[in-house]
Amino acid sequence: MALVKNPPVALSVAGSDASGGAGIAADLTTFSTLGVHGTAAITAVTAQNTVGVQGVHPVPAEFVARQLDSVLDDLPVAAVKTGMLANRDIIAVVGDYAAAGRLPNLVVDPVMVASTGARLLDAGAEALYLELLAHATVATPNVREAAVLQEVAGLEAADELGRLCPGWLVVTGEVTAIDRVHHEGTWTELAGEVVDTANDHGTGCTFSAAVTAELATGTEPMEAIVVAKRFAHRGIVRSSDWDLGAGRGPVAHLSNQISE
Repeated sequence: MALVKNPPVALSVAGSDASGGAGIAADLTTFSTLGVHGTAAITAVTAQNTVGVQGVHPVPAEFVARQLDSVLDDLPVAAVKTGMLANRDIIAVVGDYAAAGRLPNLVVDPVMVASTGARLLDAGAEALYLELLAHATVATPNVREAAVLQEVAGLEAADELGRLCPGWLVVTGEVTAIDRVHHEGTWTELAGEVVDTANDHGTGCTFSAAVTAELATGTEPMEAIVVAKRFAHRGIVRSSDWDLGAGRGPVAHLSNQISE
């Protein structure tokens, strides 16, 4: 009988997306496409689609903790990512697990600012993200979220933001497709190609999930970031001509194979 090789396991701690483009849906399909078994602890149930978010129903923090225990006590989780954490209580719970060393290869995607520019968390909750960043292997704020973190931390210069994350900090450029990576005092720019498309819903989730999947397989952080950027770009290209929904359509996940 042939020996069965188990796949790596990754955990997403994030909210749902009723339209399937972002959040848990994007994370699990990305994990699967990259050969990783995905698990999930749901932080909030959202009513949203390609047009916007119509409602958010946070899961009680103690039940988020119960989900984390269910997964971590039973499965060999090799990497964890956070997405929408909804409120300060949930961020605090995740922070406690991270501080206890229970969230290996932690990727923090600080979902704080909507694409419209509106903040999704109050200042107290945003401040808790500063503590969570200290435990992150990789943090992936977009330019708006990075600006909020800088403001909350009282930083005068954007370069100081890198000090908040002792691991790897990736500030995604979105519109410019240029991502800036900070590690040990040095910034590196990763150029990208801008794709003319209205289908970019879930791009940030897809990128951070791909980083997480790569870390789960043993890929070093910088290489994981480069592979994830390529994966997210291919997803945007593949869905560029889709016509799903009346707003910002989803990026492709399952059809997005790096090896193709």
